[in-house]
Amino acid sequence: MDVTATLADAATPRGPAIYFDGTCSARHDVLVEATATGLRIGAAGHRLLDEWLYPELRRLAAPDGVLRLGRNGETLLARLEVRDAVLASAIEQRAVTLDRGGAAERALRRKVVGFSLAAVVSLLATAIFGVPALSSRLMPLIPFSVEPKLGNAIDKHIGSSLDDRHLGAAFACGGGPGETAGRAALQTLVARLATAAALPVPLRVDVVRRPELNAFALPGGHIYVYQGLIDQAQSPDELAGVLAHEIGHVAHRDGTRTVLQTAGLSFLFGMMLGDFVGGGAVVIAAKTVLKSSYSRRVEAAADAYSVGLMTQAGGDPRALGVILARIVSDKDEGLKLLRDHPETRDRIAAIDAIAQAAATAPLLDAADWSAIKQICGSPPAGGPASSPTAQEPADGATPNH
Repeated sequence: MDVTATLADAATPRGPAIYFDGTCSARHDVLVEATATGLRIGAAGHRLLDEWLYPELRRLAAPDGVLRLGRNGETLLARLEVRDAVLASAIEQRAVTLDRGGAAERALRRKVVGFSLAAVVSLLATAIFGVPALSSRLMPLIPFSVEPKLGNAIDKHIGSSLDDRHLGAAFACGGGPGETAGRAALQTLVARLATAAALPVPLRVDVVRRPELNAFALPGGHIYVYQGLIDQAQSPDELAGVLAHEIGHVAHRDGTRTVLQTAGLSFLFGMMLGDFVGGGAVVIAAKTVLKSSYSRRVEAAADAYSVGLMTQAGGDPRALGVILARIVSDKDEGLKLLRDHPETRDRIAAIDAIAQAAATAPLLDAADWSAIKQICGSPPAGGPASSPTAQEPADGATPNH
């Protein structure tokens, strides 16, 4: 069709625009006429490219000073951009159904923003309330037998975090000259507690060369004890009381529950599928274990478990309270412990209240206890001597006992 006459009609508002036909990203410089019924889009040489009726027009989001139009029901992503203020005003006057001032577009954006905020709130609520609740409900359905696999996956990332002096194999005590007797004595003590506990997973206890008074349990029965705790303990029953407390966390599956609540659904699904090492969830889990601080209720339950296990094993059920009381009385370590566990004195009182008075004998003889005290031997070459107050816990590690 020859549109020369139409485009030459001076009475019809016209002006330059940019046209995208929706089939490719190429832009076309066009001349647009605002006729009585719609827009005529012409190319160079007055060739008609397209014709849009006013009822079909819809306003699209655009920068200030640009009228950007599309077509209702158009499957192609065709659009027209008008920067000529006179032409844009004429189009808005003739297209009576066109959104005035972009009110509909702004309303749509507000809806999108509202839905986005609602989605964020929903995700946060799920993370804060839903995942912990889901984890607690699913815990009884997760077999105890999978926890050692979970613990082993986390354990691969624990060593590098704890070994800040880069001691390598020497970081673990009990393997060096003069240390093997201490390792054997510790295994004897652990075996006695394990027999009394009768857990469905094996217990493994490792002493590492760190000066803090700390011990913590991984899911599945692997317990770490710091050299600083060995140095502080004055009897095998005191050490056993701490170990019994950590065994309580294993028995109650506190570590696994905390990991699931913190690492989220990805780790929960990984557990159900048997995949514990995929993605970054296991790294999050390792950091969770190192930085975990259990609630007063969880700690009280582990304390009570320690009392019961020590009684079952024939040791002193008050031993955990004795070593906690000594730590609290220490000017430096006591303050550090109370920062992390402000209820420690209440815990000691509760331990003493539930422990039944009975005649007890030390769980190890003097020779075995002396060997345990030497389980870390001399400090490795190049490493500073360990002392209970040498440094703050790494990575936020706190006395979990």
